Amino acid sequence: MAETHIVWINQLKKGNELAAFNLYNSYSKAMYSTLTRMTSDTEIAKDLLQEAFIKAFKKINDLDDPKAFGGWLKRIVVNLGLEHIRKKKYNFEAIEDQSDIESTEIDESLIDNKTLHEAIKELPGGCRTVLCLHLMEGYKHKEIADKLDISESTSKTQYRHAKKLLKTKLQHHYEY
Repeated sequence: MAETHIVWINQLKKGNELAAFNLYNSYSKAMYSTLTRMTSDTEIAKDLLQEAFIKAFKKINDLDDPKAFGGWLKRIVVNLGLEHIRKKKYNFEAIEDQSDIESTEIDESLIDNKTLHEAIKELPGGCRTVLCLHLMEGYKHKEIADKLDISESTSKTQYRHAKKLLKTKLQHHYEY
């Protein structure tokens, strides 16, 4: 599969539109999932997805190593999502109550992906953003703080709060 993607990337660099179509079909679902988790708005996620692919395809000649396409595209997607979030100015309010921090662990084996995804979409914007960036995209709290122009401790607090809210939502869902 990876060799096929390399061929498509090299063809895209030569202007082959079918290669662009194939790359879009291969990567769009994963990139869309990232954007819907970040924005919790499917229409905005669709718009940002299109923007990300347009940007990637226009700058494809800047990509030196075709093997790095997936990571390079993911950075474009996450950066566009972050740009949208900064424009929307999510509220990263200080959260004083940090009780029960240890009890925020969730048994992921009991949760289906659709339910988890829906619960994440319902989180407040600031919490959801930090949760997605840290847990799903692998950013460190320092990186999140820098990208969102918040303190590292705010990032950590928002993350803990998001996990606590998520646990409550999931427990409520599975009680019924």
